[in-house]
Amino acid sequence: MTDLGIHLLLFIAVAITFPLAPLILGYFLRPDLPTPEKDAVYECGEPTIGSSYIQFDLRFYVVALLFIIFDVEVAFFFPWALVFGGATQLADPTLSEGTRMVLSDRLLDVPAGTMTAQTALTPETAQTLALTGFFDILVFFGVLLVGFAYVWKRGDLDWVRAMASPAKKAAAVPPTTPVIEQIHQEPQPVQAG
Repeated sequence: MTDLGIHLLLFIAVAITFPLAPLILGYFLRPDLPTPEKDAVYECGEPTIGSSYIQFDLRFYVVALLFIIFDVEVAFFFPWALVFGGATQLADPTLSEGTRMVLSDRLLDVPAGTMTAQTALTPETAQTLALTGFFDILVFFGVLLVGFAYVWKRGDLDWVRAMASPAKKAAAVPPTTPVIEQIHQEPQPVQAG
């Protein structure tokens, strides 16, 4: 068996042993003293009211999905910041050739020491890369803001959402006349048509 195979088997054995050992040890060592209070179902320290088998409000899922979407989008800023920062440093024309080669190695992700003075990024190329990166992130951030504005306009960020605006509610409900006035009104003739 190769050295890689032995390492793989050792990794698998450790990956299985680490989670199972505390579970098996806890099964044999922990006391088993059930009481009605311990067996009671609760959420967040509050006793349940009614059945636990109810449908959760959709707002919980919407907020979770929005968080994941915007969280992942923000994670894309980190690689961009590394490239933009490196390109901005390389755009400085006062850098020495040695520093320029080291920074070019890091920015282009090549093994250290493989960059020569002829293949290192020039200040003009680095400036072009920095400007391209800047406009790329502006477009990216613009798309992110459009999505955020859409979600905000739709009302998905409002935890307590009204079903209709007050103006629409007032227009939809006809004005009512008090019951006393309805009693004293003369009956309207029914028109045949």
